[in-house]
Amino acid sequence: MKQAVIFDMDGTVADTLRSIAGFGNAALTAHGFPAVPVERYKQLVGNGRDLLIRRMLAESGRPFTETDYAAVGGTYDALYAEDPAKLVAPYPGIPELLRALRARGVKTAVLSNKPDDMTQAIAALLFPGCFDAVQGQIAGVPKKPDPTAALALCAFLGARPETTLYVGDSGVDMQTGKNAGFETVGVLWGFRGEAELKENGAVHLVRSAAEILDII
Repeated sequence: MKQAVIFDMDGTVADTLRSIAGFGNAALTAHGFPAVPVERYKQLVGNGRDLLIRRMLAESGRPFTETDYAAVGGTYDALYAEDPAKLVAPYPGIPELLRALRARGVKTAVLSNKPDDMTQAIAALLFPGCFDAVQGQIAGVPKKPDPTAALALCAFLGARPETTLYVGDSGVDMQTGKNAGFETVGVLWGFRGEAELKENGAVHLVRSAAEILDII
């Protein structure tokens, strides 16, 4: 039996697509850039806030400067901070899964490339008391797929890598789990597809949250 499960956030436990796209497009249009189709944000997220802003600007189709990057990023951050859980909801079955894991004594955590303050806020609002640890992107700590943060969380939870699952919806997540020596689970309800998950080393693929209990 697994001792711990570490989850990605966006596209894995929380459906944040409309939220990220809404804040992103509001920031773009506030500074004169065209909005980006919501579905395109599935491909823009996953590598942290800084790269997201650059990808948004590139996707808008207009040349941009570092001044534009700073301005759009600042507006994005301000809008997000005002209401981090706007248009965000847990994916079906996730709250029930977290309760079932707690009942079985399995430790749980979130590790996201989203900025730490936003990650903490969403976890507290959507999943109060459900996780033993929550961590987003912190200055000085390498982002996923570097395994540093994942291994530190594993140790904090009192688990060993070989008894830990890493659950996510992207290639970055599968690489993170593989780099840390965890067993990887790719979810098929998130932002990326089956092919990307397989190509990046998903050991398991699941179509529902309940299937994760079977793996454990």
